[in-house]
Amino acid sequence: MTLVKRPFMSLNRKLLLSVIFLFAAFSLCFIGFQYYREKAFKVELLNTKLQDYNARLYEEISDSKEIENTLNNYAKRHALNGLRVTIIDLNGKVIYDNQKKNYAHIENHIDRPEVKLAINKGSGYDLRRISETTGISYFYSATLYDNYIVRSALPYNISLITSLKADYRFVWFTCIITLLLTIIFYKFTKRIGTAISQLREFTIKADRDESLDLGMETAFPNNELGDISQHIIKIYNRLHETKEALYIEREKLITHLQISHEGIGIFTAEKTEILVNNLFTQYSNLISDVNLQSTEEVFSIPELQKITEYINKLSKKSAGNNEEHRMSINIDKNGRIFVVECIIFQDQSFEISINDITKEEEQIRMKRQLTQNIAHELKTPVSSIQGYLETIVNNESLPKDKFKTFIERCYAQSNRLTRLLRDISVLTRMDEASTMIDMEKVEISSLVQNIIKDVALELEEKNIAVHNLLKNELPIRGNASLIYSIFRNLMDNAIAYGGKDISINIKCFRKDDSFYYFSFSDTGVGVAPEHLNRLFERFYRVDKGRSRKIGGTGLGLAIVKNAVIIHGGNISAKNNQGGGLEFIFTLAKS
Repeated sequence: MTLVKRPFMSLNRKLLLSVIFLFAAFSLCFIGFQYYREKAFKVELLNTKLQDYNARLYEEISDSKEIENTLNNYAKRHALNGLRVTIIDLNGKVIYDNQKKNYAHIENHIDRPEVKLAINKGSGYDLRRISETTGISYFYSATLYDNYIVRSALPYNISLITSLKADYRFVWFTCIITLLLTIIFYKFTKRIGTAISQLREFTIKADRDESLDLGMETAFPNNELGDISQHIIKIYNRLHETKEALYIEREKLITHLQISHEGIGIFTAEKTEILVNNLFTQYSNLISDVNLQSTEEVFSIPELQKITEYINKLSKKSAGNNEEHRMSINIDKNGRIFVVECIIFQDQSFEISINDITKEEEQIRMKRQLTQNIAHELKTPVSSIQGYLETIVNNESLPKDKFKTFIERCYAQSNRLTRLLRDISVLTRMDEASTMIDMEKVEISSLVQNIIKDVALELEEKNIAVHNLLKNELPIRGNASLIYSIFRNLMDNAIAYGGKDISINIKCFRKDDSFYYFSFSDTGVGVAPEHLNRLFERFYRVDKGRSRKIGGTGLGLAIVKNAVIIHGGNISAKNNQGGGLEFIFTLAKS
């Protein structure tokens, strides 16, 4: 799981502080600029006032011959508090100064800043400079006229500082406006920050695949960012639902592949394993001569070389082709038959399926053999009947006793044909519709008693004794007809092939919660050991000539085996030590 580091400061705070900083910087710049303008305005206003004073003073002395007396009188009448008036010639020599009686010894003023400005521009001022003559700090303002430079100066005292001081009301106005804008922007950024924080929390939980609050989308503010956030959550919910559905389908697919009856391997275009089930690995190792250490080694199996070449060829040839391509081959290896099929998909990934058809081929072979056996078994009685009837038809003068014998033989062969068709029908019904057979409660003891009564005459003819050792109550849930076939066919088999003067023993030697264990034995001639494993094959006969003479169909024990299997049991045959044949089988109770 990826750990998400929380930021030191939330976005809305960063945004708010950034805006406050910009507002503060702007306000400071504005205040500084306004302060400078305000001060410059007042300085310029004071300079204008002094320039006006200089002009009026010049008017007084321009027509007067006694400049000093005129200046003294004018200064007394119109002088401001602490005003200093200085008259300087164009060479910088001071010719009058009302603050210095001995102005003849004052040093040349040509280098004074205000004097330089006056000579160059007609007027000039110096904001604050300490006078070298009086030692007092003054505000100087000088004006150039035709013959003189008139300079007036006010001492830089508290009164002048106050008059030149800027009006700070605009500062308070700027601060109040900045504060109001900060509050408004704080509320705005708080809403944005809340939406971003909630969206961030949602993305963190989504990344960690944690459970999400379904009502989260209603918690966002009602603005554009809130709408975007709600749409993101809705899209995520749809994607999450789709992901869950795909995950379920993926699990279904994996489960299906694992329980599939064929080996399936899915690979990328680079022959890298995507998904492989157990049967694919098992069948691949059965085909290969060496054990495969990895699934990708399947492409080195010689028997699959055609598949590998087909994949290599088609992956180069059909780049960009959207068609699917298939190829299949048969492999006969180690006594088993496999069908290997390759499907190449549109993205060049492919699937290889391996299907073991050994049983299917064996079943086809057995069905073919069964068909041949049925045809052969049917041919014998039909040929006999046809031969006898042909003899009767072609010999009109046939003696009566031979005619009767031929008719009896035709009847016997027709009975044999009827039994053969009946047994074939029973086997077919058990093979094709075993799950549709009706089940009911069957009492085995009474059923066996009825069978013994049905064959009483045949038992008496061969002097066969039957020892029924079954208890009175042996209930089972099954099909009465098939259970009857089990014991009747075993009884008929013992009567037909056991011989005369023998005994038949029927018993249930064991039972548990699920099964009854039965033994059906006789003391007859038995069967050679090499025939025991094949007794239950269809149409298999130990002594073919003797079996046909007796009239058997060769299907009785096959019917017994299938009926036992349908009832959840199994059956086997063995020779008794004292002689005779014994069948041991189980039947499920329910």
